Amino acid sequence: QVQLAESGGGLVQAGDSLSLSCAASGRTFSTYAMGWFRPAPGKEGEFVACITGSGRNTYFANSLKCRFTISRDNAKNKVYLQMKSLKPEDTAVYYCAAEGTYTTISAQYDYWGQGTQVTVSS
Repeated sequence: QVQLAESGGGLVQAGDSLSLSCAASGRTFSTYAMGWFRPAPGKEGEFVACITGSGRNTYFANSLKCRFTISRDNAKNKVYLQMKSLKPEDTAVYYCAAEGTYTTISAQYDYWGQGTQVTVSS
């Protein structure tokens, strides 16, 4: 099992950058693919980015490819989301999640953190 805890959210100005972290418990972290999501109306979550257990493969929502990056450090049991050129529409609670397979579908993830609030002012 994996327990997740996000951090790094806050209030920033449009155009600023922000990095989110997700710390995981357990010694099997490297076997899980990790994803980042944010809420969307009528959906379990809007896909942001995901990364395989090895970190060799990543996938991003098309609209975010130029601004967001995902990375992981398995030695530290952490996954990161680096956000650049933030816009007011990026305001959301961001969640990290763990899954045994590589997927962009929120319903397929087994473990979730509590989320961290990101607010972008115009």
